[in-house]
Amino acid sequence: MVSTFTTVCCVITLFVSLILPVLALILYARKKKGIWSAWLLGAAGFVVSQVVVRLPILTVLGRNASFVAFAQNHLVVYGLGLAFTAALFELAGRLAAAKLLERKGLTWERSVAAGMGHGGIEAMILIGMSFIANLVYIFMLNSGTFDAMVAQAAAAGADTAQLEAVRDALVNTSSWMFLLAAVERLLTMVLHAAMSALVCFGVHRGKTLAASLGCLALHTLVDSSATVSMLLPQSQAYPIIYTCLGVLAVGAVFLLRTIRSRWEAESC
Repeated sequence: MVSTFTTVCCVITLFVSLILPVLALILYARKKKGIWSAWLLGAAGFVVSQVVVRLPILTVLGRNASFVAFAQNHLVVYGLGLAFTAALFELAGRLAAAKLLERKGLTWERSVAAGMGHGGIEAMILIGMSFIANLVYIFMLNSGTFDAMVAQAAAAGADTAQLEAVRDALVNTSSWMFLLAAVERLLTMVLHAAMSALVCFGVHRGKTLAASLGCLALHTLVDSSATVSMLLPQSQAYPIIYTCLGVLAVGAVFLLRTIRSRWEAESC
């Protein structure tokens, strides 16, 4: 059986990662022009750069024995490499979105919308979809149908190791771990909004290179925090990771306010 609290935590995280981005878009788009198209362009920037290009490349590399051995023997380098390539590929998506927005009027509001789309679609794909699966499995576990499915698979000679791993994770993982995913998404979506706004402001001001390098550095730093989990036990790594994300998210809020004030000052 999966505890009620675990189920509630999964529901909260599903709401934050799947429903909240859409609600935020609807509310933000009220009385503002061009928000929906900007959001979609920001979302497309993530989907193309990560889902269509980078992740398939990593999947192919993951089948290469030499690459796997290198990753296992050089965890820090591997972790930093993942962080840098994620930042680099997504920067390309942000730049493409900013350039397309520039053709039809690049505004502060649309730059934030692009960031909301980038971070929102990431939350939906990476977290929302997995938590839909989690809730389906929880229902099956608590109703007894999951064990029946595993038994049928075993009787048919199928490998049930993956299903048993899912059951173990849902039953034995601390409920708070599922809720932490919601916290991580909230902080990350704020950071994505700031990074896209920074790139858009750079394009708007004709300082694309400087803004792009700043975004690349910030994004690499954000993703590099996950490397800590490769080196330390979970109980030690998570406080460090979430403290770093929290501090960076606060800095992102100040960055957003600074960009907005400068952008609006130019429009006066």
